[in-house]
Amino acid sequence: MSEHKESSAGTQEQHIALWGGRFKSGPSIALAALSKSTQFDWRLADDDIAGSRAHARALGRAGLLTPDELADMEKALDRLQADVDSGAFAPIEADEDEATALERGLLDIAGDELGGKLRAGRSRNDQIAALIRMWTRRQARVVAGLVLQTVDALIEQSVAAGNTVMPGRTHMQHAQPVLLAHQLMAHVWPLLRDVQRFVDWDKRADASPYGSGALAGNTLGLDPVAVATELGFSTTTQNSIDGTASRDVVAEFSFICAMLGVDISRLSEEIIIWNTQEFAFVKLDDAYSTGSSIMPQKKNPDIAELARGKSGRMIGDLTGLLTTLKGLPTAYARDLQEDKEAVFDQVDTLTVLLPAFAGMIATMKFDKDRLESEAPTGFALATDIAEWLVKNGVPFRHAHELSGECVRIAESRGVELWDLTDDDFIAVFADFLPSVLAPKVREVLSAQGSVDSRNGVGGTASARVAEQIDQANQVASDLAKFAVSVSDGSAYKPEGSLN
Repeated sequence: MSEHKESSAGTQEQHIALWGGRFKSGPSIALAALSKSTQFDWRLADDDIAGSRAHARALGRAGLLTPDELADMEKALDRLQADVDSGAFAPIEADEDEATALERGLLDIAGDELGGKLRAGRSRNDQIAALIRMWTRRQARVVAGLVLQTVDALIEQSVAAGNTVMPGRTHMQHAQPVLLAHQLMAHVWPLLRDVQRFVDWDKRADASPYGSGALAGNTLGLDPVAVATELGFSTTTQNSIDGTASRDVVAEFSFICAMLGVDISRLSEEIIIWNTQEFAFVKLDDAYSTGSSIMPQKKNPDIAELARGKSGRMIGDLTGLLTTLKGLPTAYARDLQEDKEAVFDQVDTLTVLLPAFAGMIATMKFDKDRLESEAPTGFALATDIAEWLVKNGVPFRHAHELSGECVRIAESRGVELWDLTDDDFIAVFADFLPSVLAPKVREVLSAQGSVDSRNGVGGTASARVAEQIDQANQVASDLAKFAVSVSDGSAYKPEGSLN
């Protein structure tokens, strides 16, 4: 470690660095400003101190700290943690990063001789690689718990929806009637998969890079497995270069956050549309809406709009990170400093967004009468006519054309399919069905009948939707164990997988 003062031309006073023996002077003002990262990486301080405790014990086991020195080191680290917690100790302008700041704090407490021994056998390279894994593993559980609150709100809305039927859409056009609960549950499963992705990701993140050193390991007889165990990892990375320089674990975490943002954005888009005067399917609670600064009548779906917008931000974080990683040669490069801001921003975004989003979902009020009145319109029962014809022996190729002819006639008259007369159906089906049978197609010309007939697994029939609600509750309950687990690699084992 070097310590120096610069003149007014250089202006860095009492600059403490973790490097510098071969340098005659400290960094220029411009380099120091560029290198500085405490403005965002200070949030790793708790993990860093935890790593330092584990490393100190490894030094003790290797005989590089005496028992008395180890005891004094642990006391100094406890004091440093307390000062960090209380705010008595914080980075100063001269600190390059959180590791530099914490070493400065440790030296102030333990003195140069004892405090200076802690750095033996580790590098900032393996240190920061371990810290980002520790931090993201913990945050995965926080975000997972918040996602499950939104899942719970959607499931509660699905139960409350009962047998309410609504128009299902493809290409944003009326397609077929579906249960409102079925439509809401279509957003539950992607969110559950996002949580399951965190669970699966955690298995790969559960390996400590500590002991990798700068890139080649260490020669001091330290036990990386013991350090890994103390830090909540169940194993260590198998290659020291990979351990220090790979950030695919961070990129994968970032992808899950971005995918979560996309899944929330898609639901937000539907809510925004449903909340318009033209659709009027749902009303948002006053506590989860805002007004206009100039138009008194406005009630805006700001939470949904912000969710939709912030998904782009999170995709940008992922894209930036992947772009940084793509051209790096093997082993550590300073470019990897860029991994942290991306995931910090995503977690900050999600932890403020998800509680508001869950509250908006939980307090929405659906206009069930309007939904049901719109459900069969727009010729949404045309497929039911075609499938009724198939059940009565008509090949689907012809059934499709016959149903389309019914739509053409109704559309030309400005009426719906159920408004066609018996003679209309007899005439259209004449080449395929006896006239006495043709009018019986009316049996399927109701939205509720259409929904009830789709009773295959995963379908929109009431019984099937009730089954998927039960299954989703079971999956969510199991995943909740991950959200409250400790990131120790063994606290949570999933009971099953999502299809």
